[in-house]
Amino acid sequence: QVQLVESGGGLVQAGGSLRLSCAASGRTSSSYASGWFRQASGKEREFVAAIRWESSTTYADSVKGRFTISRDNAKNTVYLQMNSLKPDDTAVYYCATGGNGPVAKPYGYNYWGQGTQVTVSA
Repeated sequence: QVQLVESGGGLVQAGGSLRLSCAASGRTSSSYASGWFRQASGKEREFVAAIRWESSTTYADSVKGRFTISRDNAKNTVYLQMNSLKPDDTAVYYCATGGNGPVAKPYGYNYWGQGTQVTVSA
């Protein structure tokens, strides 16, 4: 089992920045891909960004050029740097890891964190 704990969410004005962290513990593996998803109120969970074991990355079109995903294997932590935030970025952000499925799909992951709220005011 792998346990994930997100942190770094909060309230920020439009145009501002936040950095989310996702700390993993348990049976972690640097061979796992890790991803960030988000779910706004009343909407389905959507893909944000993913980083594979070899550090290649994939981003949703809506965040390209504004968000950056990275990982520190020594700390078993994945980060999501979010710049130029918009009100549409408001959501609960979840990190995920494990699994061998497509990195942009929720079913591609076995382990999920509890989520952290990000609220962007206009």
